[in-house]
Amino acid sequence: MGDDNIREPLVRPPPPDSSLVRRMYAGHFLARWGARMWEFSVGLYMISIWPDSLLFTAIYGVVESASMALFGSLIGKWVDRLSYAQVLRLWLLTQNMSFMVAGLAVATLLIDQNELQRGSPMFMFLVVLTNISGAIGVLSTLAGTILVEREWVVVISAGQPPQALTKLNSVIRRIDLSCNLLAPVFSGFIISFISLRASAVSLALWNTVAVWLQYWLLNSVYNGIPALCESSQRRAAKLISVDRLEEEGIVEAPSPSLRSRALDWLYGFLLFDAWAVYLKQEVVLPGIALALLYFTVLGFGTMMTAALKWQGVPAYVIAMGRGVSAVIGITATLVYPVAHSWVLTLRTGLWSIWAQSTPFVMDAHGGVAASRLGLWMFDLAVMQQMQDLVPESDRLIVGGVQNSLQSILDLMAYVMGIIISHPQAELRAAGGSVLCVGVVGRHLYTIYIYRVRKHLFHFDKLCSNICLPGHL
Repeated sequence: MGDDNIREPLVRPPPPDSSLVRRMYAGHFLARWGARMWEFSVGLYMISIWPDSLLFTAIYGVVESASMALFGSLIGKWVDRLSYAQVLRLWLLTQNMSFMVAGLAVATLLIDQNELQRGSPMFMFLVVLTNISGAIGVLSTLAGTILVEREWVVVISAGQPPQALTKLNSVIRRIDLSCNLLAPVFSGFIISFISLRASAVSLALWNTVAVWLQYWLLNSVYNGIPALCESSQRRAAKLISVDRLEEEGIVEAPSPSLRSRALDWLYGFLLFDAWAVYLKQEVVLPGIALALLYFTVLGFGTMMTAALKWQGVPAYVIAMGRGVSAVIGITATLVYPVAHSWVLTLRTGLWSIWAQSTPFVMDAHGGVAASRLGLWMFDLAVMQQMQDLVPESDRLIVGGVQNSLQSILDLMAYVMGIIISHPQAELRAAGGSVLCVGVVGRHLYTIYIYRVRKHLFHFDKLCSNICLPGHL
């Protein structure tokens, strides 16, 4: 079970064309850049629109997280039922259009802020449009994350040595963290030395222009790597056969009652079947442990960004602080393959989640950046366990549910922001979040490791080494 059960094929297929893999990296970079620009800037936009309160910032966070929690599983099922080419087109078009609309709505709010009265119909319309567009953009970003990070990297590395998947995962995560480092710095300097309006306009322009290059890069990867086309065709054939069987069953079955149809609709809307698939997986405890790390206000997210801005910290300084955190995260993507080569996936995850919470014990504020090393190594370890242990037929659904679960915990942190909306009190909410980050998550994963391996440490080997002649 776990690392020891992964068997390599006798005859390996040739590795994919490295130029196509680099195109996948480039397309992923462009997509993540736009998403990270919005993620950093939205908190600054909201605190500027409604100063002296984190209410609007927290409301946006609730809208975004609730959308992910409610529809994340649906996104996973949707990605599972469409071909790769269909997902690619819908993902890129929806993400870039949504962020473009959100950027223009924010720019309009900031340009006409003196003319628009708070609470006026036009003011509220633009605020609602910003919230909805941003949430749709993040949902479509999730579709791309599931497609590339959960599916394509597994298909591309199939039949290759285990190190190939580890390398792909590490590079993909390094790209995301590089965007998390550079995009906020870019936006922060525009905000600090030009204006918030210029930042919103640049966001809209970026998403208008970049979508065409993103599509060309990723579509060439899909058409150039035969394994991706073959996997997409297999999935399409499987869905056609399943749909045909369902149609035959419906024809033979008696007409359901109104109550039965209503229950079926509610069951489908709440996606109980997707959650059932997730809960039966062997890696459910690592997934829950990872999700618990999202219930924290101690991170350079929307809430902390807005609170620091309220305290008078310049935007470029906030961006640089976030950049330090991202640099440490990038370091984690370099350390992870080395640790994985020594102790494999399960124990790398164990060491990482315990290391993640140690900086919080030493210093709750100064430990934010340092904790990123363990956090991102643990994220990589859990993702690779899901890639190795979740069946291909369930992989995309499980990825969607995992993101929903993480968003539910993220939503709880934003609800705390609404309840305690004054910026001065925002960091005081850290106590409950640190509890989940530092205690519950790491113990859940420790229990999982013990269930799988029946031990945590090789005490027999330690004792034998200690008792060897020369060690006494």
